[in-house]
Amino acid sequence: MALIPRLDIASLDALELDPSTKGLPYDAPSLTVGDVAAQGWSLLAGDLPLPVAVIRQEVLAANSAWMSAFTAENDLVIAPHGKTTMSPHLFDLQIADGAWAITAATLQQVGVCLRFGVRRVLLANQPVGTQAIDACFRALHTEGGFELYCLADNPDGVAMLIEGARRNPPPKDNPLRILVEMGFPGGRTGVRTREGAIELARAIAAAPGLELAGFECFEGMLPTPETADGLIDDVASMALMAMEEGLFATAAPIVISAGGSAFFDRVVERFNQVSFPHPVLRVLRSGCYLTHDSIAYAAAFQRIVSETSLKLPEGGLEPALEVWAMVQSRPETGRTMLTMGKRDVSHDAGLPVPLCWYRPDGSMTAPAAMPAGHEVVALNDQHCHLVTPEDSPLRTGDMVGFGISHPCTTFDKWSLLYRVDEDYRVTGALKTFF
Repeated sequence: MALIPRLDIASLDALELDPSTKGLPYDAPSLTVGDVAAQGWSLLAGDLPLPVAVIRQEVLAANSAWMSAFTAENDLVIAPHGKTTMSPHLFDLQIADGAWAITAATLQQVGVCLRFGVRRVLLANQPVGTQAIDACFRALHTEGGFELYCLADNPDGVAMLIEGARRNPPPKDNPLRILVEMGFPGGRTGVRTREGAIELARAIAAAPGLELAGFECFEGMLPTPETADGLIDDVASMALMAMEEGLFATAAPIVISAGGSAFFDRVVERFNQVSFPHPVLRVLRSGCYLTHDSIAYAAAFQRIVSETSLKLPEGGLEPALEVWAMVQSRPETGRTMLTMGKRDVSHDAGLPVPLCWYRPDGSMTAPAAMPAGHEVVALNDQHCHLVTPEDSPLRTGDMVGFGISHPCTTFDKWSLLYRVDEDYRVTGALKTFF
């Protein structure tokens, strides 16, 4: 299947920024997104108000290239989950590095993809309700072509899609492509049995306006690689069963897909154990690899490196996303307060980690690594509680750079993030659409 073309970045860069946008300097002139790169701003020079979210562009590019090499080496394609960043600038980077599609979670996210020119989207949810379903079918008539894949896991949902196709007949050569979702007891959506999955596949295959495109799962909620294996195996087994039954009407490769942010090694290993009589497209949907993180996904990647039998590209994934805050007060021995809270940084998968500090008075030429003994122990809405050793160098007005966990829930707190070089000079802006 053809790769998707690059995006309409000119339209994105032409968007005007609201002067009250969080992260913009308080005295910033009227700007478009594309104007930011020319302002000459520097984080370390104090040009940006703190807290602020930044992405180190060299690390970002290296992460994208690493995953591109990994998927190519292991007979995969990637449809990165756009909900992680909701940044078309970053979608475009992923497409440039070979993304087969962009994955979305909601129809609003599909709309953002359409707005800026994504031509193949995998909606990793079952659309329900007339408005959402009609929007899916209308999108199939997009000028220039648009492929949409979505999920189904129950007969009532498929019946709704069949009725949507009746109301809004798709082009004859562009049906709504459906992946049957496999699930597990106690998990989220997804068919719980193989018998239920094959019955659903038969109903989709027989429905006008719909096309059975494959099977998929999201294994990320399972606690260990071993528990994820069975669900991934179910996807491959069901695709094989549907092939043997002749349920796929298309000559195009059949899609088998899994999430893969924490267990992408197991996705490859399990899928590659199965021989298929029909061409198969193995689709990984990881989104967090692009910026990576300093906690949960960092630990998951270290497990992959230590356990996998796969050949990995040189280098590896490194954290690119940081949130910077300022020391506001040291009100008592052993505790420092900073200008960053739950509204600025993720905290659902681990509290942020202090990585480095900088004193913006000209006495330091670069940030220094944070000494041992500094630990975030709590976040309020707008404050960060940092346990601080007695000999800590920090004082009011110093800047601290934090690593994060779970990029999705840091990105969603910022409508504007900055690309920075290794000296923390601003090289561009990233607009998000949450």
